[in-house]
Amino acid sequence: MSREQKLEMLSEKRQKCTVYTRVMGYHRPVESFNIGKKGEHKQRLQFVE
Repeated sequence: MSREQKLEMLSEKRQKCTVYTRVMGYHRPVESFNIGKKGEHKQRLQFVE
């Protein structure tokens, strides 16, 4: 069974996840960014301290 098929079967149990990022000292949801800022956010490297 492919990943897409599994997601379709469980679609009624899924819920939207809001992703926040720290911008200029406070947290903002990524979905409120404009197109350019969303692209910049995707290019960022994540690291663990």
